[in-house]
Amino acid sequence: MMNVIVWIMIIVGGAAGLLSTLYLVLMMPILLVWKIYRKVKYHIPLYE
Repeated sequence: MMNVIVWIMIIVGGAAGLLSTLYLVLMMPILLVWKIYRKVKYHIPLYE
C-alpha cells in the first residue's frame, strides 16, 4: 500500500513540475512580444 502512495506522489510532483515549466517556457516569449507590441503601438515603456 505504501508503494502506491509513493507512486502517486511521484506522478503528482512530476506533473506539477512539468506544468510549471511549460507555463514559463510558453509565457516568457508571449509576454516579451506583447510588451514590444505595446511599446511600438502605444509608446508605453517596457518596464511598466
